[in-house]
Amino acid sequence: MSLHTISPETQSKLAVQRRNTFISSCIIGFLFVLVFLLILSFVILLPLGRETPTIVTYQSDRPLQDELDVKKVNTAVQQKPSPPSSAAARVLAAASDSPIAVPVPEVEVVVPSLDFGDGDDFGDGWGSGDGFGGGGGATFFNQKVRADRIAYVIDLSQSMAGRRNALMREELTKSVAGLTAGVNYQLIFFAGPAWVAGNDVKMEGNRKGAQVTAGGRTFEWLCGGGSHAWSQKGAKQKPEWLLSSPATLETSLAQIKSTPLVWGTNWEPPLEMALAMDPPPQLIYFMTDGLTGGDPVALATKIAAKAKNRKVVINTLAMMEPKAEKAMFELAKRTGGQFTIIEGNGNVKEVKMD
Repeated sequence: MSLHTISPETQSKLAVQRRNTFISSCIIGFLFVLVFLLILSFVILLPLGRETPTIVTYQSDRPLQDELDVKKVNTAVQQKPSPPSSAAARVLAAASDSPIAVPVPEVEVVVPSLDFGDGDDFGDGWGSGDGFGGGGGATFFNQKVRADRIAYVIDLSQSMAGRRNALMREELTKSVAGLTAGVNYQLIFFAGPAWVAGNDVKMEGNRKGAQVTAGGRTFEWLCGGGSHAWSQKGAKQKPEWLLSSPATLETSLAQIKSTPLVWGTNWEPPLEMALAMDPPPQLIYFMTDGLTGGDPVALATKIAAKAKNRKVVINTLAMMEPKAEKAMFELAKRTGGQFTIIEGNGNVKEVKMD
């Protein structure tokens, strides 16, 4: 067996190599420990810097389970308040001139008539005024009202020719144009027969009858003699409500302008037509320039009783006809309405309802 001897030079190199290896190992170990400590510090110290939120709860006094609030449907029918009695009628200045004077158009009366409410043939005439307005309710010859259902019962007899006709159409145009959107209204015209605005009216040559055509149906009217003795034969016409809108108002304004005058005068049929509407009007504007047949005051009392029973107020307007004032006063007073006189010069006089 042979022994190999290591030279001093080799031993020196090995010693250097071992020293270097030891130093490298120490450095690697130190770095590993340093990295481990850094990681550990992040894991331990990071949560300490966070603020843990505080959870606060509140307990109300309400029960754990809310009871369902069920609203019951009220099936009871609510009655509308009755119109004011005659004792509570509107108080106006007795026989005093209104500060507002309605201008009277300078229109020559072609055929003057001493028998108010009568006429000889068809007439014509028109008013002015256009546009749409608002304000809640309506105004007619200074009579201001607030209502959801308004019926205009307007005299278009031959005696309205001339000044009366022009003034009536002008004021009626303003009133209808000023209706608020959504108001129910209707125009009922009358002379001997009665009809709804827009209907076709044909008077027989001998004035013994007339035909009113509406929606494909024809309603017959008979005259028993004289301008006041008019009655309806067969089925009676029942007007329907119109809902105020730009389209319906435009149509009505055209009808006010173009509808001709007709012979005769009878108050009862047009007022009965208005009262028969369903639902009934809250207010009727009734304007005429003449007397009706028979006893006008008795007729006014009869119509007023029906109107009061249906909770209808009737505002009356006497167009330059003093003979009609007493009956029209009673009709307005008994229904809680207003009474106005339009004088010959166009002044509007409001009468106190005693």
